[in-house]
Amino acid sequence: MSGTLLGKRVCKIPDGDDRERLVCVDCGHVHYDNPKIIVGAVCVWEDRFLLCRRAIEPRSGFWTMPAGYMELNETTAQGAAREVWEEARARVEIGPLLALYDLPRISQVHMIFAARMLTPEHGAGPESLEVGLFAWNEIPWDDLAYPTVRWSLEHFRDLEGQTAFAPRGVPEGRW
Repeated sequence: MSGTLLGKRVCKIPDGDDRERLVCVDCGHVHYDNPKIIVGAVCVWEDRFLLCRRAIEPRSGFWTMPAGYMELNETTAQGAAREVWEEARARVEIGPLLALYDLPRISQVHMIFAARMLTPEHGAGPESLEVGLFAWNEIPWDDLAYPTVRWSLEHFRDLEGQTAFAPRGVPEGRW
């Protein structure tokens, strides 16, 4: 449904549902507020990892892999490649799904892919202060924006050289 909901809205449990939703008292339209899907990629060029320093909140100034909200009418892989371009101005070949993180506390699901950069070229997009390629021992571990960035990098490293694997989830006891 597009456009603006007009009329008075109330929180109530709609018929046939089991939880409160925002419902228009004039037309009965139910607004479903569902979890957001985040797509991103651990991008590599040779033995280096592509990271972006965030220019926007939350966590402005901290480092992350290229990732963001999935858009309508795109696949998860297309969304991950788009996010890499928007944040790091890099072209990638999206590989297998590396990790799937269910984060109900923040109502998000993160789908992180492995990706190979097609060239070493990269640059800061509008949501990044700077972008860099880091060797493993150069990654700014203390300045990573989110736990999922660390987990994804570690999962990528753990699976290096493998060609068939199942996506990883939130490490036990970490969330």
